[in-house]
Amino acid sequence: MSETTGTNPPGSRTTLFEHALRLHRLAAAEPLPRDGEPYPDDASHRGRPEPKAPRDRRAAGRDAARVLDAYFARSTSLPGAWADAFHDVHVPIHPDEHIAAAAARAHGEHVRETGRWLVRHGTDRCSVTVGLALIAARGETEDIPLIRTIGLLSGHFGPLAAHALERLPGGTEALLWLADRVTGWGRVYVVEALCRLGEPMARPWLLRRACDGDFLNGYFTGRVARSAGLHEAVTGPGMDDEMADHTGRLLLVMTYSQGMGTTLSGYPHAEAVLAAHLRHIERSGPSASRYCTAAWLASSLGERGDAGSIGPVRRWEPYRKGYLALLERDDWCGVARNALAVKDPAIVRLAETASGRRLRAFAEGPP
Repeated sequence: MSETTGTNPPGSRTTLFEHALRLHRLAAAEPLPRDGEPYPDDASHRGRPEPKAPRDRRAAGRDAARVLDAYFARSTSLPGAWADAFHDVHVPIHPDEHIAAAAARAHGEHVRETGRWLVRHGTDRCSVTVGLALIAARGETEDIPLIRTIGLLSGHFGPLAAHALERLPGGTEALLWLADRVTGWGRVYVVEALCRLGEPMARPWLLRRACDGDFLNGYFTGRVARSAGLHEAVTGPGMDDEMADHTGRLLLVMTYSQGMGTTLSGYPHAEAVLAAHLRHIERSGPSASRYCTAAWLASSLGERGDAGSIGPVRRWEPYRKGYLALLERDDWCGVARNALAVKDPAIVRLAETASGRRLRAFAEGPP
């Protein structure tokens, strides 16, 4: 393929990097709405058949690597002339051995300059993905701000951004920054990278904020529990309200994570963590979110729970009774009814379920 034969896809000339940066500035501490979708290049991808991935996943990035080899073979090649050359080949969004090998065969500075240009100036997700893959293969610490920004578009760029940050010095801090600003699949990739690194500086975040309540949390809750030493943390002197509330969310996810990750029945420290969670929330007292977590756990540990995730119900009976006992207490019921009166979304959702309707707080109605 020559430098002038790349397809020029129709659509916006707004770069994806500018798009991510603009959305980030609107709410710098929050995830982008809808992970930044739709992207500026949406018109050129919507309704268009995407290049098919090879049946053999091991060949996923082979065509993109061939384009890169042709580009790097010419020392005078400028990335701008090739920015659209990847629009008609399959470009994997995960780390790929063929693209990494093409990056390894080329001169390091040429690879970095090309990757940086494509990420910062690319107007099509295909070329930006290739640029990020090049940075992931041969980038340097100075590339971290670039990686973090494009990683905010985490549904598409999350896997490569997490991979790139995982291998760079200073990457743990950048992953923690990104983790607070991504949701869905992007959060899965970033949290899994943090778990693999096992850095002590990530442990407080993993113990208190990794699980945001999304269904996809099921893919990483077990890894969080193991890598952060959850059972040691909740039975030690460092247990606090934030950790206890997060522990409740982790336990709840494990009650429905069959087929995704570690289930409650497969977690070796389940009983110890459940007991510690119960002790702490009983001592700390009720809140609306704590009431919801206790109610969902009581339901999920019983006959209506996911058998593939919890196993025999009798194993959890003492803990289920403990949660139900809290939910019957006057102070806990009062908090739930007050939250229902102001239409707290989580409490309203609970009250509308069969499990919620059987609870005393909702049976008596608002105060």
